[in-house]
Amino acid sequence: MTDSESFVETVREDNQTALSRLGSSKSLYADTGGDIDTEPVLRATADAEHAAKETFREWADSESHEAAREAFETTADEEKSHYETVLEQLDDDGYDPEAVPALHEYLRDLESTVERVGGFIGRLLASKRSKEQVVGYFVGDADPQTASVFREFGEDLDDQLERAQQLLEDVCTDDDDRELALEAATGAIEAAYEEYVENMEAMGANPKPVC
Repeated sequence: MTDSESFVETVREDNQTALSRLGSSKSLYADTGGDIDTEPVLRATADAEHAAKETFREWADSESHEAAREAFETTADEEKSHYETVLEQLDDDGYDPEAVPALHEYLRDLESTVERVGGFIGRLLASKRSKEQVVGYFVGDADPQTASVFREFGEDLDDQLERAQQLLEDVCTDDDDRELALEAATGAIEAAYEEYVENMEAMGANPKPVC
């Protein structure tokens, strides 16, 4: 196991509960304000993809580390493609994203390369869970074609995680860097989880999965 693989496993283990709940069916309920239907699901997904596009574009524009800048640019392009694909599914070219998810508000406050790479990994682990729920929705809605579209998004996230792990090995030169990256990764997951809890509680729902 490489250092970056060990890092990812540590982030998963340290945030097991939050990631588990973000990967539950309730996460889609929270993202859509309790309206789990095709249009609200697509709108919530569009908001997330647009926010990701803007976050990584901002990072690329302000990043001094060459490899990191290139990785962020590539990721921004992928997220732009995702966003445009969701708009095609939504059949609304004029859709204006309604909100910036708390996860991306958190990420945009990260300034150092090490923090950004850590936050990048945390975002991927959280987003992978939410994408799986979107795929599951369309499978359950007997729409395998759309499910396949979002399954491809998940494959792109796998590629992004590999990219992020390579960056981690490039930019983390000592234990202090690793700790800073871990804090940023956990912070990203916590931001997503706290918003999930707030959304659920605002609807009078229990954020914990029913066992």
